[in-house]
Amino acid sequence: MTVPSSGAPSASSPRTRFVDLSHVVEAEMITYPGLPGPEITPHLTRKASRASYAAGTEFAIDRISFVGNTGTYVDSPFHRYEHGTDLAGLALESLADLPVVVIRLERGSGRAVTAQMLSGHDFAGTAVLLHTGWDRHWRTDAYGKDAPFLAEDGAQLLADAWARLVGIDSVNIDCIDGDTRPAHSILLGADIPVLEHLTNLDALPAQGARLHAVPAPVRRFGTFPVRAYAVLPS
Repeated sequence: MTVPSSGAPSASSPRTRFVDLSHVVEAEMITYPGLPGPEITPHLTRKASRASYAAGTEFAIDRISFVGNTGTYVDSPFHRYEHGTDLAGLALESLADLPVVVIRLERGSGRAVTAQMLSGHDFAGTAVLLHTGWDRHWRTDAYGKDAPFLAEDGAQLLADAWARLVGIDSVNIDCIDGDTRPAHSILLGADIPVLEHLTNLDALPAQGARLHAVPAPVRRFGTFPVRAYAVLPS
């Protein structure tokens, strides 16, 4: 869904538009088959907080417990490699204000995004977003079955082409039918963050948008949810 900016004063153009590319996180929802959903509980209720503040003043403080692979999230190299860069070490230049190249997987072309499908584009310094349309199955049993993915030769092409970030609107950037993960291994081995479980990529042009997808800078942690969004050209 494309949302016009508000009329509030801003340094950006009044015609700037934003596209939210993230799934909403809810209690107990399943992102990846076999991983637990988040637990969201109150730490301090509004009612209990009233004893600490003046009349009419109250606050809620809530607690959330979740695996890093929840909702729309970024994988850092530490997710795959023990000595890889963790979330706290990721450069903002690899996550924010990145020029976007959208690659669309055509219906009937199979599940894999191959090097042949990626040829002919300049990916240097860009966020490459793979639009498969699989987000239409989000939170259904179909989401984790026979999902589209980035083929090994496609991942190698993107690494060799100096892509800055690679994302997909599917359950995983790799094929999860077996136990190998070549796309993760190649991209994270090249210090290219991976952004999974995107949505609304159909609202983006093939080029011209700019991506922001910054996680919390957690030390010794590999994966964390983001509020990914794109800024569209005016």
